Order: sequence, then structure tokens, then C-alpha cells
Amino acid sequence: MALVVMKFGGTSVGTTDRIMHVARRLIAAKERGDQVVAVVSAMGDVTDDLLGLAAAISLTPPVREMDMLLATGEQVTIALLAMAIHSLGHEAISFTGAQAGIVSDASHMKARIQEVRADRVMDALAAGRIVIVAGFQGLTPDGEITTLGRGGSDTTAVAVAAGLGADLCEIYTDVDGVYTADPRVEPAARKVETVSYEEMLELAATGARVLQLRAVEFARNHGVVLHVRSSFNDNPGTIVKEADETMEQAIISGVTHDTSEAKVTIRDVPDRPGVAAVVFGRLAEQNVNVDLIIQNVSEAGSTDISFTTPKEDLARAKRTVEAVVTELQAREWQVDEAVAKISLVGAGMKTHPGVAARMFATLAEAGVNLDMISTSSIRISCVVGADQAETAVRALHSAFGLEAAAIVAESSPSGRGAV
Repeated sequence: MALVVMKFGGTSVGTTDRIMHVARRLIAAKERGDQVVAVVSAMGDVTDDLLGLAAAISLTPPVREMDMLLATGEQVTIALLAMAIHSLGHEAISFTGAQAGIVSDASHMKARIQEVRADRVMDALAAGRIVIVAGFQGLTPDGEITTLGRGGSDTTAVAVAAGLGADLCEIYTDVDGVYTADPRVEPAARKVETVSYEEMLELAATGARVLQLRAVEFARNHGVVLHVRSSFNDNPGTIVKEADETMEQAIISGVTHDTSEAKVTIRDVPDRPGVAAVVFGRLAEQNVNVDLIIQNVSEAGSTDISFTTPKEDLARAKRTVEAVVTELQAREWQVDEAVAKISLVGAGMKTHPGVAARMFATLAEAGVNLDMISTSSIRISCVVGADQAETAVRALHSAFGLEAAAIVAESSPSGRGAV
């Protein structure tokens, strides 16, 4: 008998027919002898609809009340899924995040899970029930409802799996697994059979929407093996786990793109010690996430500072930067929302020079202009115009041979290419 956590996203439970399909899938796992916990998201576009309702009432609603509102979406799904399982002759029980013992910090709309007190879930499993848990939400020690941010149901599933000591955490989505690029942009994109936590962290951070970044971090920290697969077929998906010698040692595992960020530039900032600390300290105080940062070479005692931030944080970023410009006596600030981040990710970059040169030459040949550049040991990212994102993805995918049956790989110790 295995204990399996199975997470289903909004598309997978978007209609009552799909909820019935998920119910049958859970029952099939139970009939195989497994103990089954399902973690589910709100149906389809329900979260977006709730955000729209809030926006119609207030442009700056209290974040506590936003969490009260958004947490209702998953509660609809868990109740309907429990009803579906009961209608098919099996026992199920639904739990909100609070009832499932998911304890979070108090950061409304971006809460982090601190602990999973899984006693009620374990008791229900021991009673032979299929357990259904609302994703995306938790409860503070003071009893306040919180939500975990976009994609938070992935993190819920991984946290529950860690808390229960589950044998496997399956993430069901509308694609067959992790691909070498977004198949909607590059039809030749290929499914990857296995990927390391390290590579998946970079892929998730740079635009691969199949897994939430924090879910991958949680899985790595707690050793939870993930299986990303389709809700709509039984095909094997992609295994995400700690790297080992049996895994494909690709130079490049994938190319990602992200159009969800904006670029902010502060012009003619006084070039003196502590200025950057002021800029990014003020942004941190306002809970504004910052991604890429570039500071130009000083000229005549001043410099420019540019950074990217998620568009969902842009309103706070604008207010903060406007105040910082006055505080530091900078000349002006600008925002460009028509940008995209393009990234190459691959563990093989650590030992193979020339990847950056090849990437930049490929983009130049495709007529793609680079605005900002950032690197890590296994990732190279650049900011380009949003209208050039798809061109860049397709050019890089082809240049690095990612559509091939065996992608460009390191030599194995035996001298044969690892595939």
C-alpha cells in the first residue's frame, strides 16, 4: 500500500464533467490499494472572477479580505469533488486548508506554509476515506485565513505530501509533463522524462508554468519526489527529483519565456554608497519582488538602476519608486511593461563554456535585441521586447537541438553520450 498525494489544477476541475473524471481517477487509485489524498484548485477561471469582483468594489481592497474572498474558490471544488466520489459509491471527506492543519505565516495573499498538522487527514485515511484538501490556503496561528499566491495549490500538495510522509506527490495538469519549451510557442518541444530539483527551480523561476517555484523549493528541502503528468490521459509524465548519475545530463534542458514582468528604470541616481540599499530596501518594505537588476557605469557622479518586477507588484513598485526618486533626488523613473524574459536552463552549463556566446549569437541572427542579462551557474536570462519573445524561444530551441530525440548531452564516464 502506498500513500499518494494527487494534485489537480483549475483546468482539471474546470467543469462538473471534469470533476467526475477526477473522482473516478481517485477511486481507481484507492481500488489499487493506495491511500489517497487529493489537493485541488478552484474551478477554471473562478479565482480570476473573484479578483474581478473585488476590483469592481475597490482598487485597493484590504489584503485580509482578499484572502477571505479568494479562499472560497477551492471550497467549492472540494465539496463538489467529495459529492462526486460519494455518488460513485465511495467514502470521501473534504477539508479546507485550516481543517487539514496547514499553518502559514501572516503574509496575506503571499503566505508561506510553516507547518502541516496532519492528524485529521491521517485519521480520515485510517478510516478508509479518500481525503480532499483545498489548495492555495492556510491558517495563521492567530486563526486568520491566508492564501499562498498564484500556483499555491502545488505548494499545498507538496507540503501535505511532506507532512504525511507520502510515497509520491503527483501534480496533474493540462500538459503531459515538463517540456523543453512551451509547446504552444514551439510545437517541436519535447517532454523531459526526468529533471533535477536544481534545474526545475530555474525553469519555474524563469517562466515554466507547470510547477510553482515555491513548490519545487519545498519538494527539494523535504525530499518529496514529484511526478508531473496530464489529467486527461495515463501517459507517464516528468519525474522531478534529486540529481543522480542515472539522469540525463543535458547541457541545456529547456528554454523558457516569461511576459509577466515589467522593467523599471530610475535615471540619474546619485552614485554614492548606500543608494542601492535604499532603493531595494524600500521595495522590500512594500513586499515588492525584484528579479533582474542592472546598475550602469557611473557618469558625472550619477548612474541608472534598472530592475524587473512581477506586474502584479507593479502598482506598489510605482508608488515606492516615485517616493525613492524624490528621496534620492534622482532625475526620473520609467516603466516598460512590454518586455519578456528569455532563459536557457541546463546543468551542463557548469562544465561547458561557450553557451552564452552561442545564445547571444543565435538571438542576434534572429534580430532579437537584448536589454538586460543575468546568469546563474545553470541559467542564462535576458530581457527582450515582448513582441520578440516567441521568435527568441524558437530560435534558441532549434540552435541547441532541443527538439531532437536525444538532446545535446555531456559525455558519460564511458565516453558515450548520456541520453
